[in-house]
Amino acid sequence: MCNKMNCNSLISAFILLFVIHCVNGLYFHIAETERKCFIEEIPDETMITGKYKTQLFDPRTGGFMQTNQGIGMHVDVRDPEDKPILSAVYSAEGTFTFTSHTPGEHVICLYSNSTKWFAGSLLRVHLDISVGDQAVDYAVVAKREKLTELQLRVRQLLDQVEQISKEQNYQRYREERFRSTSESTNGRVLWWSLAQTCVLLAMGYWQMRHLKSFFEAKKLV
Repeated sequence: MCNKMNCNSLISAFILLFVIHCVNGLYFHIAETERKCFIEEIPDETMITGKYKTQLFDPRTGGFMQTNQGIGMHVDVRDPEDKPILSAVYSAEGTFTFTSHTPGEHVICLYSNSTKWFAGSLLRVHLDISVGDQAVDYAVVAKREKLTELQLRVRQLLDQVEQISKEQNYQRYREERFRSTSESTNGRVLWWSLAQTCVLLAMGYWQMRHLKSFFEAKKLV
């Protein structure tokens, strides 16, 4: 049996893995020159897959219709150090994939590669982002590697265990970074308090000397 601390850590890891592995489905609207960016906190060496589909607003019907094939989407991904990971132009509907190499916040930006196709109109973009083993198409893996159903299930479980380990390492990394920031902040607050105390003491000493000189000049003491 596991002790209370280990059990709590294991449960937290599974909950975190479930939350992160859930597919983030959403849609948003962009204008001609608008750029939409999203932030994903991702562990290192983790695969991310994004699937998107665009629809063009039709002012006659008041709805959104299938976009012209001339419309494309530019996808730009940057890591926590603001280094480019992916920068490519895709069609009106497609999939982009990248792998993180640095843990932390990754910025995913999408915008249209052209404005002439929907001048003055809105473009609706449906976006699904999958992180970790949820980004893997196991049907393709099974077909490519000729895996049986049991072998495929074992492969999925191994990938999930590996992802749990990555998530735990990332949480430890965040805790270390937070502790370092807290210690640095506490040190600065301490030195600032000491500096304030020294300034107040110096001002008090100066005021006492000034008052003493004033009274001596007035011959009050």
